[in-house]
Amino acid sequence: MNVIQAIGARVIARIEEMGAMLLFLLRSFGWLFRPPLRLFQIIKQLHFVGFKSTFVVILTALFTGMVLALQGYYSLRKFGSEGLLGSAVALSMIRELGPVLASLMVTARAGSAMTAEIGIMRITEQIDALETMAINSLQYLITPKMVASLISVPLLVALFDVVGIGGGYVVGVKLLGISGGSYWSSIESAVEWKDIYGGILKSISFGLIISWVCCYKGYFTKMSAEGLGKATTESVVLASVLILVWDYFLTSVLL
Repeated sequence: MNVIQAIGARVIARIEEMGAMLLFLLRSFGWLFRPPLRLFQIIKQLHFVGFKSTFVVILTALFTGMVLALQGYYSLRKFGSEGLLGSAVALSMIRELGPVLASLMVTARAGSAMTAEIGIMRITEQIDALETMAINSLQYLITPKMVASLISVPLLVALFDVVGIGGGYVVGVKLLGISGGSYWSSIESAVEWKDIYGGILKSISFGLIISWVCCYKGYFTKMSAEGLGKATTESVVLASVLILVWDYFLTSVLL
């Protein structure tokens, strides 16, 4: 009976936490439509989440596209279909690898920093000080981060796709000798609007997941250095897993 009680207690605790996370999300977005508009904070977070993540996204995209082209070439050559390399690279980047890998990079760089920043403010009672000064902490700290993530992640994913396709071009055309015209024409004939639309939808939802999970973990971190470290680790792991799980469900719907 003790084992059953322990399992039941853990299940109830997880359900309660899921409910708390949902309420946290709704309350944070609710403050977006109430004055004052924290425009400066939104711009600041756009710079932090978007601009400062550009380099790591470009670097990851370049080598992802290059590796994808290299592996795809030797697979397609077995069937005499090297001319389809462009479409293989583009579809893989736009539909799956671009949204997922770019979001994982943003989670690792910006998401962990969100958790640490908010967690430190919680431990040092800066959030309590904001509330004392009649400044709503959700509106001041959380809402700008969520808005910035919803804007930045789709733009970073678009950049990831372009750079990745360019990296595939460098390897496929310049290194392996495929015709540049066939590379681009196969992309033009294979990529459809629903592929681009699906990638945009995924990137928006992934941006919401990153800011939601990371801000929640930082906002409710335990009042200790150990608790902050645990919250940061949990936020990155949970956000990454949710991105992969949600990607599967979105892919199954959008196919």
